[in-house]
Amino acid sequence: MSAEATNPATPSPVTGPGARWRARIDLRRLGRAALLGPAARDRLPDAISHLVDAHRAHHPDADLEPLRRAYVLAESSHRGQMRKSGEPYITHPLAVTLILAELGAETTTLTASLLHDTVEDTDVTLDQVGEQFGEEVRYLVDGVTKLEKVDYGAAAEPETFRKMLVATGNDVRVMSIKLADRLHNMRTLGVMRPEKQARIAKVTRDVLIPLAERLGVQALKTELEDLVFAILHPEEYEHTRELIVDNASRPDDPLAEIADEVRGVLRDADIPAEVLIRPRHFVSVHRVARKRGELRGTDFGRLLVLVNEDADCYGVLGELHTCMTPVVSEFKDFIAVPKFNLYQSLHTAVARADGQVAEVLIRTHLMHKVAEAGVVALGNPYAPPAEEQSSTESSASADSATSYGERVDPTRPGWLSRLLDWQEAAPDTDIFWSTLREDLAQDREITVFRPDGGTLGLPEGATCVDAAYAQYGEDAHACIGARVNGRLATLSTVLRDGDTVQLLMGQDPASEPSREWLEHAHTPAARIAIQRWLATHPTHPTRTEEAVDERPAAAPRPAAEQPAARPAHPDVIVDQPGATVRLAGCCTPVPPDEVTGFSVRGGVVTVHRVECAAVARMKDGGRAEVGVRWGDTAECRVTLLAESFVRPHLLADLTEAMALEGAEIVSATVEPPAQQRVRHTYTVQLPDAALLPGLMRAMRNVPGVYDVNRTQAPGA
Repeated sequence: MSAEATNPATPSPVTGPGARWRARIDLRRLGRAALLGPAARDRLPDAISHLVDAHRAHHPDADLEPLRRAYVLAESSHRGQMRKSGEPYITHPLAVTLILAELGAETTTLTASLLHDTVEDTDVTLDQVGEQFGEEVRYLVDGVTKLEKVDYGAAAEPETFRKMLVATGNDVRVMSIKLADRLHNMRTLGVMRPEKQARIAKVTRDVLIPLAERLGVQALKTELEDLVFAILHPEEYEHTRELIVDNASRPDDPLAEIADEVRGVLRDADIPAEVLIRPRHFVSVHRVARKRGELRGTDFGRLLVLVNEDADCYGVLGELHTCMTPVVSEFKDFIAVPKFNLYQSLHTAVARADGQVAEVLIRTHLMHKVAEAGVVALGNPYAPPAEEQSSTESSASADSATSYGERVDPTRPGWLSRLLDWQEAAPDTDIFWSTLREDLAQDREITVFRPDGGTLGLPEGATCVDAAYAQYGEDAHACIGARVNGRLATLSTVLRDGDTVQLLMGQDPASEPSREWLEHAHTPAARIAIQRWLATHPTHPTRTEEAVDERPAAAPRPAAEQPAARPAHPDVIVDQPGATVRLAGCCTPVPPDEVTGFSVRGGVVTVHRVECAAVARMKDGGRAEVGVRWGDTAECRVTLLAESFVRPHLLADLTEAMALEGAEIVSATVEPPAQQRVRHTYTVQLPDAALLPGLMRAMRNVPGVYDVNRTQAPGA
């Protein structure tokens, strides 16, 4: 995708297992081999022998014919093109494809990688790629092909990334090729002007490295981090390099001694395991140095214990914690709860008598492959079971030509789905580019549960506002509150991993968001949706989370200012001749409530609902019940407690709804808002007690109101 020349000063690790990921092939020799012309039709070109060896190490039965044909097309198409260092251009796609082959990519990905620059830089067309290699390869090549600057100007780079991300939504292998391409270009960036090196390094830091992390491709991520570190922070990089070199020259190695001790513990426990020393890469050493100050021998690496079965991981953990001194605060279980980027491992640490602490990673061989290669280790996640596949990958891809572009990656993670959703709502290139970098900077994810059993994946720090827009899109404008783990919560509540969130939605389709929600919105999807609504309603008042609407015209008058209310209650028949009937204020019974009565002083019988708490107390006190029953239904008075979230116009909307149901408000009190919630108590008179259920339903349907119950009247 570019013609940077090889940089002889490219950083590489001093020693350790990571070295094989950074092995250098003699690209000049490969280039000379490429210039000799296409290979004979029946044999593989010598120039791809390293690639074939790496591929067969992971896929011994792979069909190599697509690779041969792809190399022949790429070599002939790029012939005559040179990199800035003078190397034949074919060395670049060869190097990119070798990186992917070492990670274990399958044949289709490698075929597309060999061809990834042909459409962009030669006369080869996408249609030709599709005709010769199938629609799957065509899609991958198209996904990584840059947009032309002549058409897009300064927007070409961000819009190219948008195009690649959308393509990645259908096939994660698109981004795998892009990451390998960027890694090789970063390795060979030395001949570029310093300002161009810095610009490319910053985009790599802000976009490509977070994408590599999210896709779990740690082998690419760590080398990209070191390359960026060397360009953007050369002094710190050089200091870190000196620390690593000095530690490597030490006569003693405490990590090696602890590794030997761990091997002995596991051997005695009869647990088959491979114990390796895993050196930290440059950026990791730099971070540890900043955190701990002076470094000790065990700070330059970690122990990696590889076993065969998941259960063996916990067996190793138990033996280490029993036979050695564990640092309990360092324990993390990413096997039971994998990271959002597929990573699984147990993390612990053990301490020596001299105070040095060694970090230990425990995982299976398969977990290790996924930890290094991430989505690349999945192979083709879209392929049918092996018994259903055709004899070659390329022929199978041709059969799916009509539907491939519509396929959805079944392994697509939540962060990618969210990214694809919000980018559709951000047509402005600058907004997309800045928001993308901000989104990718949020590198930890939580999972919250919905009451229906579904889940929402959200970035760490997300609030109920973010959950609302993640679940409902722009319909979340009507959200009026939430319950978190069964308890009422404000929309500003920060969610934690494992929370259960029930979002309370209003019924008004014209509901609007609050400006203050922007302060609580953590995800781009939420912010963009709220900002877009505000931009299209610049003069429209929005909800506030601070106070209710208390306009005199809208609020009911206090009880002292209300007109004298005539006492009224439904007809009650009492089994006590001559008694005066009084409806209890504690439970305000109305038909068709099941009721009972009790005699009190002055020949009065108070009527209670049978479930009223006062009934049990009077029975326990030995008070005799009096039989009561409803006569003809008539007008009644009842006290209702409404609980709501604060918003403008709430009282006006609530009292209007009550009036439409035929209720006359006798008295009303509104408590001061607390935690963005408010309680209203209304005593109302109804012309017919049968209207009460409908009244309570109408009140609950007012946006912002989440509960309505009957309660004790004021002063009762």
